[in-house]
Amino acid sequence: MSAFIGKKIAVLMGGKSAEREISLRSGAVVLKALLEAGYNAMEIDAGKDVFTELRAAGVEAVFIALHGGDGENGSIQGGLEVMGLPYTGSGVLASALCMDKITAKKLLLLNGVPTPAFSAEVTPGGVKGLRYPLIVKPAAGGSTLGLTLVVDEAGLEEARLRAAKFGGAVLAEERITGREVSVSILNAAALPIVEIFTEGGLYDYEAKYTAGGAAFQVPAALTDDLRQRVTSIALKSYSTLGCRGGARVDILIDRENNPFVLEVNTCPGLTERSLLPMAASEAGLTYRDLIVEMLEGASTESASDEKECC
Repeated sequence: MSAFIGKKIAVLMGGKSAEREISLRSGAVVLKALLEAGYNAMEIDAGKDVFTELRAAGVEAVFIALHGGDGENGSIQGGLEVMGLPYTGSGVLASALCMDKITAKKLLLLNGVPTPAFSAEVTPGGVKGLRYPLIVKPAAGGSTLGLTLVVDEAGLEEARLRAAKFGGAVLAEERITGREVSVSILNAAALPIVEIFTEGGLYDYEAKYTAGGAAFQVPAALTDDLRQRVTSIALKSYSTLGCRGGARVDILIDRENNPFVLEVNTCPGLTERSLLPMAASEAGLTYRDLIVEMLEGASTESASDEKECC
């Protein structure tokens, strides 16, 4: 039986981050699915007065369709907990950890999860201890905004400045050459693995959100052993960082079939081109089924309940 039919549901979308436009697209299709499923849903563009708007509208639960910024770093989640409003996705601690790619990678390594060699010390003088080619990107951001593939030292400073425009620290990672896959997880259960193919071998912002920019295969054509290893490290990443609800683990597989976790996304895209809906469809869930299941898992659990972390 539904816990939220008859209650007023707000779909939070938009917001102030650099990923605003993608969030608006996600939120629009989420809202449509909820209305079609019979929920009393409304949209709220998450501006500076978002909590006042939620209270004024008499909202009783929240579907978070925000990407980046306050909607993904735990700030919105903390405010909703103070208000006592159930919300979708991970809690405050997991959201903050996953948004901070440097801290997340350190925790993953401490728990035996492989991740590409990295450094947070990216200066005009270079990056110590890493070999080119490198991926340079903001340490707290999504949708690959500000990401650059750097093949030698000559391109490093321009890439650093590009990433720094998004605020916060800059992260450099050694480039893993091989296959890129994504494991979507729904309520601690892994969905079919999606493999991503791009013409230039880099799944950047243009490839993600431009029609024809990437091709996908689901389920990915992996051996049983490799599929099990990829799924296992994705689930371990999800639990190590204390995630709940829907999340997506991005993984690179090198030429020796060794998987490396790039990052864990606690507010994965929900547009018509997004990977979580694609994986859910392969598992037999319609888009509406997926959104309903995510909503019905909404919770007010505090970050202290996220026991797996660390």
